[in-house]
Amino acid sequence: MCRILGVSRAQYYRYRSPKPSKRRAEDAGLKQRILRIFAEFKQRYGVMKIHHELNLELQPLQLRCSPRRISRLMKELDIHSVTVNKWKAASASKTKVEQRPNLLKQDFSTTGLNQKWTADMTYIQTKRNGWCYLSTIMDLHSRRIIGYSFSKKMDTDLVLKTLESAVKNRTITGDLIIHTDLGSQYTSDDYNQRLTELHIRHSYSRKGCPYDNGRL
Repeated sequence: MCRILGVSRAQYYRYRSPKPSKRRAEDAGLKQRILRIFAEFKQRYGVMKIHHELNLELQPLQLRCSPRRISRLMKELDIHSVTVNKWKAASASKTKVEQRPNLLKQDFSTTGLNQKWTADMTYIQTKRNGWCYLSTIMDLHSRRIIGYSFSKKMDTDLVLKTLESAVKNRTITGDLIIHTDLGSQYTSDDYNQRLTELHIRHSYSRKGCPYDNGRL
């Protein structure tokens, strides 16, 4: 076959098992960065804002990515910016609210990583799956999203997966506080039991006081 075609065996096998092109490999890496930026800014960023953040990251590598390319990659990922509405915490009884400690007390200062985390949930509309929920955890020192999870269901499993994602990305060695609202997912026994196992202290926003979550 190779003799008839006038090609070497090496050329034939390269044709049968082509390696990903350089452009395709670059696209795969850019997609990972775009998804992380998209999640970090809670789906609010469109092409131009992602273009700005992405090129800040690529600048030390002496690389750039055009808005047109970002637009194409976002279409392939099936993501687009939407107006995000905060999910409001389910109502809780006055007795329970008073029993939930606010350890943070609007003190967002830190001296290092893994001292104070904040958790949040938002809902977004997707073309493929309709309304879905994004759960995130941010380190207040780095202002970076360190864990996230995405689901069609807003349940305890969603926030637990987010917690495990954050723990996997960080090594917890000292006293750590995680601050959340009073949503039923965060007040659930399963979530708080897992925090106890991880030796993470749980801080809650006060009912009707959005300023407690001011840095989210």
